[in-house]
Amino acid sequence: MPAGPAPQAAPNARTLQMLHAPLLPTLLRLATPNVIGLFAMTIMIGYDGYILGLLGPDALAGVALVLPLSMLMMQMSGGGIGGATTAAVARALGAGRGDDASRLAQHALLVAAVAAALFTLVLLGFGPTVYGAMGGRGAALDAALAYSNVIFGGAIAIWAINVLAGIVRGSGNMLLPSLGLLAATLVHLALCPLLVFGWGPVPALGIAGAAWSTLTVNAGTAAVLVAYLLRRHGAVRLQAVPWRFRQSLLQGILRVGLPASLSPVISNTSIAVATAVVGTYGTAALAGYGVAARLEYILVPIAFGFGTALTTLVATNMGAGQAARALRVTWMGGALVAAITGAIGLAVAIAPALWMNLFTSDAEIRALGATYLRIVGGCYGLFGLGLALFFASQGAGRMLWPLLGSMARLVVVAIGGWVCVALLQAPASGFYAVVALSLALYAAIIAGAIWFGRWQAEPINASRTTASARP
Repeated sequence: MPAGPAPQAAPNARTLQMLHAPLLPTLLRLATPNVIGLFAMTIMIGYDGYILGLLGPDALAGVALVLPLSMLMMQMSGGGIGGATTAAVARALGAGRGDDASRLAQHALLVAAVAAALFTLVLLGFGPTVYGAMGGRGAALDAALAYSNVIFGGAIAIWAINVLAGIVRGSGNMLLPSLGLLAATLVHLALCPLLVFGWGPVPALGIAGAAWSTLTVNAGTAAVLVAYLLRRHGAVRLQAVPWRFRQSLLQGILRVGLPASLSPVISNTSIAVATAVVGTYGTAALAGYGVAARLEYILVPIAFGFGTALTTLVATNMGAGQAARALRVTWMGGALVAAITGAIGLAVAIAPALWMNLFTSDAEIRALGATYLRIVGGCYGLFGLGLALFFASQGAGRMLWPLLGSMARLVVVAIGGWVCVALLQAPASGFYAVVALSLALYAAIIAGAIWFGRWQAEPINASRTTASARP
């Protein structure tokens, strides 16, 4: 006989706090460790560039070829499937379905293993073709393959740490994943140069040493997270329930994770298209744009740190049937991120030299980059709002409009760039206005969908029956 719904368990202390504590202090408490941890990861990425730069231009060119694909893997595993995992686990805990939260964690790790295997097969099997198509030649291509074969050969370490961190964050514990990132960064600062240049009995591995260091620190942190999730009294316990494949649970993760994983693909395509358009205005314009637009990579950890907290808070409250509270924290978090990123954008729009002078002394490059910041910087608040609402939408399980917002941004940049260059012969400043419009439209589409659609709480009983039915 088919069993009925699983009995509702009492929410743990963290879940109760997310359901009933004042929203702003809870949001800040959850977001602060995330922001610190993500800035640590940013330092790790920049540090790799410095160390590999000591090996010469071929190493730098090689890692530059790999960087877009490795960043894509990190974004898909962290913000895509990892974010969907956070949302699914938090919704289950919010609804009092602790066993289902543990089952969702098991299924999320299955997704991570499959996705990692796909990255490994594609990049190890077709790496020379991929990097050759991206312009890799000679020593630069050899360097790219030396780095790529290691980092994608061990892709499971990257996917594991990001999905495990998503599980832990879904339980309301933001501190442990962030401490793990911070510890991994500190170890990497010492291990990376040791493996790259060698010392004593440790041989010099060259560019591959940086990749081995990255995999080592990620695998170590993943082991710590696994140990945490194997505890007997945790909110999510990997061994709490026997493993059985559940299509409904897998679909619950992929329904949010696949659209969320497509978003970074579309966003990176938008950046690539914008870069190609600016390149038609000359080398100086391209250099100025590259320096100015780099600031946007500083804004992303801020939005991601608050956004991950929003995913957990929104999902927990939606799972408990508290849609109105989920909406309140969504707008609160969106306004907070918009205020922070907007203040940064306004500062560089008024005084672009604050940023441009850090990277170049060339007067022409500074001037062209300053033009970009004066035009686009004023929209950084909207950019931050859109990113924050994207993560909140993950928590609510409503990803259609965020995906459409990303597509609209790409279409505006592509068509607007073509019009500026081919039809109007407009100056670079005209295209920068198009970029600003694309960021504003991205935020407006997601905000409008939330405002007019008004999330509704999921029918808890039906959800519990579907997800918790025993075989």
